[in-house]
Amino acid sequence: MNETPRLGIGIGWRPEIAGAVEELPGVDWVEAVAENLCSGHLPESLVRLRERGVTVVPHGVSLGLGGADRPDPRRLADLAERAEALGSPLVTEHIAFVRAGGERTASPALEAGHLLPVPRTRDALRVLCENVRIAQDALPVPLAVENIAALVSWPDEEMSEGRFLAELVERTGVRLLIDVANLHTNHVNRGEDPAKALDELPVEAIAYVHVAGGIERDGVWHDTHSHPVTRPVLDVLAELRSRVAPPGVLLERDDDFPPAAELAGELTLIRETLRAAGPAPVRDSATVRPSTVRSPAPAATAPVRSAPTAAEEASGATEAARERLALAETALLSALVAGTPAPEGFDRRRLGVQSRALAAKRAGVVAKVAPELPGILGDGFRPAFLAYAARRPMRGGYRRDALDFAEALLTEGRPGDPAARRRLALWWRERAAARPPRRPVRLARAARAALAQGLTRVAHSRSFRTPDGAREWPRGASGS
Repeated sequence: MNETPRLGIGIGWRPEIAGAVEELPGVDWVEAVAENLCSGHLPESLVRLRERGVTVVPHGVSLGLGGADRPDPRRLADLAERAEALGSPLVTEHIAFVRAGGERTASPALEAGHLLPVPRTRDALRVLCENVRIAQDALPVPLAVENIAALVSWPDEEMSEGRFLAELVERTGVRLLIDVANLHTNHVNRGEDPAKALDELPVEAIAYVHVAGGIERDGVWHDTHSHPVTRPVLDVLAELRSRVAPPGVLLERDDDFPPAAELAGELTLIRETLRAAGPAPVRDSATVRPSTVRSPAPAATAPVRSAPTAAEEASGATEAARERLALAETALLSALVAGTPAPEGFDRRRLGVQSRALAAKRAGVVAKVAPELPGILGDGFRPAFLAYAARRPMRGGYRRDALDFAEALLTEGRPGDPAARRRLALWWRERAAARPPRRPVRLARAARAALAQGLTRVAHSRSFRTPDGAREWPRGASGS
């Protein structure tokens, strides 16, 4: 495996600030959301940056490596194409799940539209390791995976975040993308000590670091990526720098973009924080091959285990772990987006906060990908969409969500203003079909949607415990 490249100081490239990014002084590299790029038609701004020698790293958000299913070969192929088109030295993704349900649980397929935390259990680790290996084999460059922020904690977890990441690196040789803002978020929301996590994880495997802003409301930290970077996040960056010199550090900003001067000021703060933290007392991670990294176990903890043996794999242990993980993740996601009861052991208040945050994010993203809808519906867009989201989980990405929302309004004879309803019908017709569905078709679709939601609730209410304590779903409970 090639050595981790030295990246330097970078910023997340977004179309809204493409011009500013090109003009910012001292930007060594940029990161672009992979799913927003087309390998055959790269944005001109990224082409110009590459021609100037600026490294571009594609950052994936949809693989769902922490999910129960194996990575989608089509998504992997798309990510590989983008890496090759950009000449990238590596690609990155998240330790998260983004979808659940389907055949494994005999329940409707659900999309989160968001990165959700995997349980830090042996089952989840076993599945994640296999998924990471599959991704590594399909990609033309090394993979690095990112720790995520979370509002909720899984009950009965078996490992801390640092130990979970250490074992993942030990078993797969994967690199790490450490988001210090996410470590701070998990400190506020879940009481996890960032310094302890940094002590436990193999810092020599770090490919690069994310720094981002957020805001605290009612004791909950929201990792918004739309606020300035705060001092506590910079303090976590300093903690990391005191342990290792990361090959790259990147500022993320996804919304409410400030003037270029403010972005430049935040980059200066990051540089000053790294400089003030002093030289790292350990080896520079740019010279270490992650496949050879070994993290010593802290006192009073079990040693890091090696990769599963052939006998373990042959016994079907991973497939059994996938089944258990599928049930657990489906129960959680169903509670968040389909209104089913909270799984046992979860903080119901926090689940409510997360559920509302997911719905608000759906509304915000749909307003961006389909800006005509707020234009047609005016102030009624957001309440109408939130009411729709409460009864209709996302089923195929945000653009599909926008079409489904418009169709649901038309099915109900809304909006009430005839002119607005005609405009909405025209918008829907231009993107979805020759004409809006006739009344019998609309009623049949509404009935199917209600039946699917009802069966999901029944499946959850009839769930039971297996001898090993895992929650099962009755196999006949399908919404299809």
